[in-house]
Amino acid sequence: GVEANLRWLRAHYPNLLRVKIGDVRDPQVLARIVPNCGAIYHFAAQTAVTTSVVDPEHDFDVNARGTLRLLEAIRACELPPMLLYTSTNKVYGGLDDVALQRNVRRYEPLDPGVRARGISEARPLDFHTPYGCSKGTADQYVLDYARGYGLPASVFRMSCIYGPHQCGTEDQGWVAHFALRALEGERISIYGDGMQVRDLLFVEDLVEALLLAREQIEELAGQAFNIGGGPAHAASLLDVIEQLERLHGPIAVDFAD
Repeated sequence: GVEANLRWLRAHYPNLLRVKIGDVRDPQVLARIVPNCGAIYHFAAQTAVTTSVVDPEHDFDVNARGTLRLLEAIRACELPPMLLYTSTNKVYGGLDDVALQRNVRRYEPLDPGVRARGISEARPLDFHTPYGCSKGTADQYVLDYARGYGLPASVFRMSCIYGPHQCGTEDQGWVAHFALRALEGERISIYGDGMQVRDLLFVEDLVEALLLAREQIEELAGQAFNIGGGPAHAASLLDVIEQLERLHGPIAVDFAD
């Protein structure tokens, strides 16, 4: 969906947008672009866990090596621009030690502190899947370059983002994927019982946080932040399907292991 969204942006903001198509792994492209930036929001990535399992070398090359090359390009600048790196909640692994209880249509943490506040940034990292390893590697490089070289860089460890223009697939953007399947009258496949809970954040709220980070980068440099909707906005897969059915009507759902 990136190309379609780019066409939309060009049509609606023709005087505000300049686009250079390049590869985050290409040092020559970065050397031309980075010195002209006042702020860099690093969204370039291989984004699917499933793809990372099939081709972990490509996943590493884009996510880890690409980020390192971007950091080197920033470090070479006389006045390094701000960097905000979008990491992932996958850096915390499976959270297997977090005890859960079943509550009607969802699982919830037994620990009242976790129920109230979610997972802390103080939690030890535990990379799972090649995707988690590559994004986590980049995450740590950004924080270390902020500490070691004084770069104005910070990390957002993000959960499930949703909102307009998201072209969701089974691999990523699951809220949009469910909505699109419902609109097209197609079945939705759920792996497990559907009571697994995901933290949800509306994209416009994320953008507010990104802009705030730019304003406060001197204070935030070298720190990582878990970015999500918080426990009050977490939902199980069944919750989301129920909401879609209220808006659209019955949805056919298949369950699998």
